[in-house]
Amino acid sequence: MNNNGQQMLKRLYDWTLSLAQHRHAIWGLAIVAFMESSFFPIPPDLIMIPMIIARPQKAFLIAAVALLASVLGGLLGYAIGALAYETIGQPILQALGKAAAMSEFSERFNDMGFWAVLVAGITPFPYKVITIMSGWTAMPLGVFIATSILARGLRFFIVAGLLWRFGEPMRDFIEKRLGLVFTVFVLLLLGGFALVRFL
Repeated sequence: MNNNGQQMLKRLYDWTLSLAQHRHAIWGLAIVAFMESSFFPIPPDLIMIPMIIARPQKAFLIAAVALLASVLGGLLGYAIGALAYETIGQPILQALGKAAAMSEFSERFNDMGFWAVLVAGITPFPYKVITIMSGWTAMPLGVFIATSILARGLRFFIVAGLLWRFGEPMRDFIEKRLGLVFTVFVLLLLGGFALVRFL
């Protein structure tokens, strides 16, 4: 990414972080969670974490708003992939540096669609890549919605639960290590299913 791109990303990061202090922060969270599922580069966790620390009694309401907005945004990503992949979807994937890899991946995508959505919904892998790919490859919409609810629900409610229970001391762990924990969990889950399948 060039210097202009880095500066623009920094401005977006700062703007997103500032929403957590706004009196209508819950709406800011909903907007960011919606956009992040289809094209926006900054994750909603950036707003969620300070919001929950400031209002722990609303932790699970905040997580529910993020979940609902994220799944609705995922449907927009799905629509972009299904209806406007060449004009909108591909440029988004190119901006994320994922276009070439996704082109090779597309033929196998629907065979592992459930796992692809689950992995992207929980881990730091860009969820928007999978929402667009799901529409482009015509993944069954019901599978996409159900898996998105499961994956995003796990991610947001685990973050909310940890912050509700432990507060500010848990912030550093969530920001720096929770993505790795989620990734290891999914890899172990995949490995367990593969082991069962071949035994």
